Amino acid sequence: MSILRVELAERSYPIYIDNGLLTKDSPLLQHINNKRVCIVSNSIVYPLYGAQVKNLLANFDVDEIVLPDGEAEKNLANFEKIMSHLLANEHGRDTTLIALGGGVIGDITGFAAACYQRGINFIQIPTTVLSQVDSSVGGKTAVNHPLGKNMIGAFYQPKAVIIDIATLGTLPTREFNAGMAEVIKYGILGDRAFFEWLEENTALIQSNNKAILSTMIEKCCQCKAKIVAEDETESGVRALLNLGHTFGHAIEADQGYGVWLHGEAVATGMVLAAKLAVAMNLLEVSDLRRIERLIAAFDLPLVAPKNMSYAEFIVHMRRDKKNLAGQLRFILPTSIGSSEVRDDVTEDILKQIL
Repeated sequence: MSILRVELAERSYPIYIDNGLLTKDSPLLQHINNKRVCIVSNSIVYPLYGAQVKNLLANFDVDEIVLPDGEAEKNLANFEKIMSHLLANEHGRDTTLIALGGGVIGDITGFAAACYQRGINFIQIPTTVLSQVDSSVGGKTAVNHPLGKNMIGAFYQPKAVIIDIATLGTLPTREFNAGMAEVIKYGILGDRAFFEWLEENTALIQSNNKAILSTMIEKCCQCKAKIVAEDETESGVRALLNLGHTFGHAIEADQGYGVWLHGEAVATGMVLAAKLAVAMNLLEVSDLRRIERLIAAFDLPLVAPKNMSYAEFIVHMRRDKKNLAGQLRFILPTSIGSSEVRDDVTEDILKQIL
């Protein structure tokens, strides 16, 4: 078992990575502060892994909330459903919430934990590539709004993140590939050697090789933990983790949440960011082609939706959380393994790209 640590003073917490953490002696129990536990999951994941988690919690008072599956369910209505369940079942400040699922479940459960009685403990048990390498680590919690993705939320750290690689065995190929967009992101934004490792190990990753997946997930979590420790609330270097997300969030909001999976939208967003960087003479065309090849190797889209206009992109991107004083800001790669925040993108160049 690998154990990493997110260093945030009194809010520090461990990340456990292993194959089979839900079926053997689990570190889960040492992070629950009382007998009351509420599992939040969805209709796909809970039938697969709910019994395993409840078995680990045999000596606890456990109930559960099972939400419908999908990005469209990360909304205020389901947030209220969680609140109502906790109140109706008389959960107190000593309850621990357990997020069992992908990024949607982790985000909405974390936001609920941040708000219920002004903050209760929660634990992440991510079950998708995307949530294991990215969204479960770092304390970003939120729900979506029709006018913007993740615009209602809080920075609120979990007590622990427990990553069981075995859960990826039941992940549909499309979801697996979508998660790989966030993996590739780490290589582009700050680790050329990792990008090259992904190029060399594409086939083993696609074959669900446990040793390779463990190495990949650990590397991503190390990168995320380091950046979060430096900048918990995204006032500086953490913004780099949004590579591809300015374009990607616009695509998701415009097309309807869940029509494009988050990772699919981010994949296209990273290609658009790289094209923007090439147009601004920040990135070599050869690096753009390598980025496109690796993204395409996981059957991820390289082109924005044909039914989405320049004007629609701009409307959504103007609501992006990274913008300052009304100025659009973009994360742009300057080479494979290096990126920076830019606020000098002209309308002419944006039109050329979009």
